[in-house]
Amino acid sequence: MSKRVLTGRHFMMGDVACAEGALAAGCTFFAGYPITPSTEIAERLARRLPEVGGHYIQMEDELASMAAIIGASWAGAKAMTATSGPGFSLMMENIGLAVMMETPCVVVDIQRGSPSTGLPTLTGQSDVMQAKWGSHGDYEIIAYAPASCQEMFDLTIRAFNMAERFRNPVLIMADEVVGHMTERVVIPPEEAIERWERPRPMVPPGEHFLPFAAGEDLVPPMPRAGEGYRIYVESLTHDERGYPVMSPEVHDRLVRRLNEKIRRAYDQIIDYELSEVEDAEIIVISYGSTARSARQAARIARKEGMRVGTLRLITLWPFPGRVVEELSARIRAFVVAELNLGQMAREVERFTDRPVFRANHAGGMMMPPELILASIEEAYRDAKGSRRQYASIR
Repeated sequence: MSKRVLTGRHFMMGDVACAEGALAAGCTFFAGYPITPSTEIAERLARRLPEVGGHYIQMEDELASMAAIIGASWAGAKAMTATSGPGFSLMMENIGLAVMMETPCVVVDIQRGSPSTGLPTLTGQSDVMQAKWGSHGDYEIIAYAPASCQEMFDLTIRAFNMAERFRNPVLIMADEVVGHMTERVVIPPEEAIERWERPRPMVPPGEHFLPFAAGEDLVPPMPRAGEGYRIYVESLTHDERGYPVMSPEVHDRLVRRLNEKIRRAYDQIIDYELSEVEDAEIIVISYGSTARSARQAARIARKEGMRVGTLRLITLWPFPGRVVEELSARIRAFVVAELNLGQMAREVERFTDRPVFRANHAGGMMMPPELILASIEEAYRDAKGSRRQYASIR
C-alpha cells in the first residue's frame, strides 16, 4: 500500500474522505484558509501532502487561495482548495478567471447555514445556485453533490478527472452533515483508480504552438509554465495565441467554445440515482444529505399506499434536465426537497410541465423525513394537470 492511496476499509469522516480522494486522484497542491465546516480537509492535507511529495499552503484568505491553485495548476500540479459559504463568495471572481483561462482545479464547498456568517457549525444547501451563477458572465461549471462519506472519496476523484479532462474548475457541493458524519469508506488499490490527465501539446517547446487552439473536443492542450513554450495567459478575451483581442467576433467564438465543451459532454458528466420510479406517480428530487431523508420519506409513503419514487442528483451542474423531462411523461408531480428556500426547484420547473411542490427548510438541521412526507402527501392529494403548485414546509 502506497502512502498516497490508503487501500482498505476505513471508518472515516466525510471531510477526511474528501482529502484522501484528492490524494488518490493525484492532487499535489492544496491552498486554503481555515473555515468551518471544511477545515478538516485542510488539516488532513497539511499532514498528508508532505508525505507524498506534495505541497500545502495556508493562505491569508480565500481570494489568495483560489489564485494560488490557479497558479499551481499552470505549473502542472493537480490543485484543490476547500471552503464554506463566505469563503466561496470570495472565490467567485477567480473561479471566473479559471474558467476564462481554462485552468483545471477542484473547489470543495462544505455548505453551512447562510447567508453571511450564518450558522458556521450547522448544515445548509444554499450555495447551489451560486455554484452556477456566482461569477459573472456566461460559463458552464461542473458540480457534484455527495451524499455519503464514500461519495466524498469517489466524487473527489471524479472531480479531478473532469477538471483535467475538460480544463475547467469542478466543484464539490457537499453539506456539513456529509462533511462531518463518519461512515465506512472503502479505498480500492491504487491500480484500480482511474486518473485522467490534461491534454498535452503535441509539438515540442520552440516550435509554433497555439495554446488555445482546440480540436474536435473543444479542449485545447495545456503546457506547463517553465517548459519552454511561448504562451500568454490572460483573463481578457483572447485569440488562439492567448493574446487579448477586443473583438465581438472573437469574444462570441471564445465564450461559445468555453460553454460548448461542457454541454457537448453532457452524457460523460451527468450522474444521478433513481429508485422505484417505474410505477411512481410522485417523484422526490433531492441531493446531498437531504437525499437520505428523502429516501426514508418515500419508503414511508409507499407503506401508506402512495406510489413514490426518488431522483437523487449526484451532478448538480450541468443540471440533469433531460432526466426530469423523461420522468415528466409518466408522473403526476415532483417534490423537490432541499435545505434552502427553493433553489434547485426552480431548475426543475424549467424542464417539466408537471406541478412542482417544495419541501424546504432554511438550514441548520438535517431535514427530517416527516417534512418531506408532508409535501409528498400534499402533492399526492392536490396535483392535477399541468398547473404549477407549491408547498413550502417550514
